[in-house]
Amino acid sequence: MSSLRQVLIIDDHDGMREGLELLMRRRGHRTLSAGGGQEGLRLLEEEGADLVITDLKMARVDGIKVLKGVKSNSPNTDVLVITAHGTVEKAVEAMKLGACDFISKPFSSEEFGIKVDRILREREERLRLESENLALRVENTYLRSETGDGSTPYGQMVGDSAGIRQIKRFVERVARSDSTVMVYGESGTGKELVARAIHARSGRHKGPFVRVNCGALPEGLLDSELFGHERGAFTGAEKKRRGRFELADGGTLFLDEISTINAATQVRLLRVLQERELERVGGEKTIPVDVRIVAATNTPADELLSGNAFREDLYYRLHVVPVTVPPLRERKDDIGVLAEHFVTKLQSRTRSAVVAIDPGAMKRLEDYDWPGNVRELENVIERALVLADGEVLEEGDLPFLANGGAAGISVGPALGDGVDLGRAMDNMEERLIRQALERAGGVKAEAARLLGIKKSALYYKIEKYGIGT
Repeated sequence: MSSLRQVLIIDDHDGMREGLELLMRRRGHRTLSAGGGQEGLRLLEEEGADLVITDLKMARVDGIKVLKGVKSNSPNTDVLVITAHGTVEKAVEAMKLGACDFISKPFSSEEFGIKVDRILREREERLRLESENLALRVENTYLRSETGDGSTPYGQMVGDSAGIRQIKRFVERVARSDSTVMVYGESGTGKELVARAIHARSGRHKGPFVRVNCGALPEGLLDSELFGHERGAFTGAEKKRRGRFELADGGTLFLDEISTINAATQVRLLRVLQERELERVGGEKTIPVDVRIVAATNTPADELLSGNAFREDLYYRLHVVPVTVPPLRERKDDIGVLAEHFVTKLQSRTRSAVVAIDPGAMKRLEDYDWPGNVRELENVIERALVLADGEVLEEGDLPFLANGGAAGISVGPALGDGVDLGRAMDNMEERLIRQALERAGGVKAEAARLLGIKKSALYYKIEKYGIGT
């Protein structure tokens, strides 16, 4: 077997139970044992098991009840039923209820060992296939429309400016290795697209690409999301859960907004990067992981190290191959290409008739500085498509770019209108928060930074105004 398995033996005959325990240990398995069905089910709940071997005929809680309990509480655990001569009907009933096999007494040690090894091999193969299927489902969940259909090596890294050409050359070079990559850049510049392009061009392209937005997760949940947890590790942990590192095994893990993680999580992350293994929250078992890390942050490299919030040793573990994605204002040549790309991409979603952008509208787009970068440009094009009437996007379809601003937010009525000051201030605050969240692409940590307030204050105000509910 490729790894040690835990076998639970339930039998009310002491000699049989002890003999089977010895046989399983000799074949390299960990063992647990119970002298009755009730005790066995309790052990299974507390310790878990890959395989339960249970006698069919026992007092009080017999093998059929044990089987039903296992399949109810631990459906992924296999069950081998031991039957006596003349109880084949019961064995057939057990198979219908979910037992993987049965063996009739009397049997030889060799026969029993071979049957158990076969069950565990088949289990291992089944779990491997389930893991691969889960990885594919995870990857599909995280794929977004901006990653494209994979018909080009760079997905949807649209543009041909000098900055984008340099990024594409970087992707070509770095994708060949398994080195950790740190992607710097303002929010909305396309750091995730760079990570996906690296994955798509790498030897791991058949494995999963898993994304974690560290800034969008509450501190108390981030460890569980990254490293997984065992059942009962904390309130609400009703079952064991694999974390993103395990889900990304054999592929690439993209850690977005890495600068937002707290000190305790930094220590655990550093250990995984150094040792290539982890322990789930509340667990003691060491789990090896084979994952390539691509991290991203909107905090410049020098600022990461200027304070005490980010560990220097973790920084150097992540800052192996750094790259900075230029903001959109520094690659104006890409604005027109991107705008036309978003018109095509968003036509179906908006049910728009627009197929082109007239020169006046294009000039207005190119003259704007785009503090929210490519993400803001996409949002503006989507809004314009919703408002436009004809087949050509005109300057008049971009009123929210007037006066140099994409949001076009009015803070409310003038003071002479007899407005309540408190209500007007609340309205203005709510609108500014919505604007910041839009510019930050929904990333609350970034929205709080744009507003100059703490994340906790932002969470309070989001709840206060019912934003996103």
